[in-house]
Amino acid sequence: MNVHEKKVGISPPNITATPQSAGDLDAGKSTPQARPAVPPPSKVVRRLLQAIFPILVIALGYATYSYLKQTRPEKNKRPAQERTFSVKSIPARAETIQPKLKLYGSTVAGRRVDIRALVAGRVVEASSALKEGGRINNGDMLLRIDPFSYESAVQESKALLAEAKARVLELDASIASDTTSLKSAKKQMELARTDLERAEPLARRGTVSKRTLDERKQIFLQREQTTDQLSNSIKVWKAKVAQQKAIIARLTSSLALAQRRLEETSLKAPFNAYVADVTSQVGRMVGANDKIATLIDRDWIEAKFTLSDEQFGRILGGSQALEGREVEVVWVLGEKKIVYPATVERVGAQVNATTGGVEVLARLLNPNQPIALRSGAFVEVMVPDKKFVDVFRVPPTALYASNTIYVIEDGRLSERSIKVVGAVQNDLLIEGPIKSGARILATRVSTPGSGVRVQEIEQTN
Repeated sequence: MNVHEKKVGISPPNITATPQSAGDLDAGKSTPQARPAVPPPSKVVRRLLQAIFPILVIALGYATYSYLKQTRPEKNKRPAQERTFSVKSIPARAETIQPKLKLYGSTVAGRRVDIRALVAGRVVEASSALKEGGRINNGDMLLRIDPFSYESAVQESKALLAEAKARVLELDASIASDTTSLKSAKKQMELARTDLERAEPLARRGTVSKRTLDERKQIFLQREQTTDQLSNSIKVWKAKVAQQKAIIARLTSSLALAQRRLEETSLKAPFNAYVADVTSQVGRMVGANDKIATLIDRDWIEAKFTLSDEQFGRILGGSQALEGREVEVVWVLGEKKIVYPATVERVGAQVNATTGGVEVLARLLNPNQPIALRSGAFVEVMVPDKKFVDVFRVPPTALYASNTIYVIEDGRLSERSIKVVGAVQNDLLIEGPIKSGARILATRVSTPGSGVRVQEIEQTN
């Protein structure tokens, strides 16, 4: 070890120095590098065994599995047996059925009227039934408005009418008087004309003076004037009579109007009704056309329900029209069902855009029996459907893939393509190539198909 290595405190590596010639050093060649250490033979063997051992284990296991698989004893294979399904069936019977559609709707008022005051005034009397939910009969008084001013108007109209009639009597008397005077005046005028006619030839012969002739002419003219005056007077009286009769007609109309207004101070029910929305009672001042209450006809209740487009078209395709068809309205009260006969009266004017169906209204024949049914109740409506001829009634479990059923023939299934045309209660109505009396599969089978073997466990007659 030289002096420089002792100063830095670094031990020289385990390298064997190779002597170099002075010529190499002078040429500036680098010194040789240190060689890596070689591991001992025992470590190399151990690493090789660690890499090969897992492969040997896997190979040994696979060889053992193959040996066991090849040397295992073979079992005798059993022949496959045909599966038999235990099923139920029903006999096929061709029938003519008219099912009932079970629809839902609500009751509505066939007639709903807002009763309003016909005259103005203070309410002095009101019916005890004029309250929310009250029952009013046809003709019952609802309320009475103070009639004082209307009674006065009637009396005044009567007085004016009586005065006008008396004036007519007076004019008739004047006409009668002038008519009598006219008759006398005409006779006197005729006498004066005769006297004048006699005097004229005498005056020409000089027997009668001219003065006498003039006096007789004057008398005739006076009598003629009197006759004309009486005739004109009679015409004036008759014109006044006609005028007075017109006044009488006007006063008669005024009297009738006053009497009508007096009658309208008593507001009466126009039909049997339930009372709702009451706004007036005793002591309130009401004006003409003020709302008093709303009356709902309790004898005219309708059930409103909706038919789908398919149902509506199917019913119209039958022989019976929808209007006039008898239906049943069922009101469910807890566990009790109240049935009301009804008749379809009309179909809605428009298709309901929300439901895509047609609204139908059926009027209840007697909504008051056995229990009074009011508007707004949720009800069931049983509507006769189209009449189906030569159809088969099967349970829903008999239908496969919406258009297939199976018939049992000699203990095996035979497929039939059918068409579902309707429903009744919980069963389906189908049409198809089915013989009456055939046994129809009524049980769901996991793997149905033609030729599948089945065994009937119960026969439904």
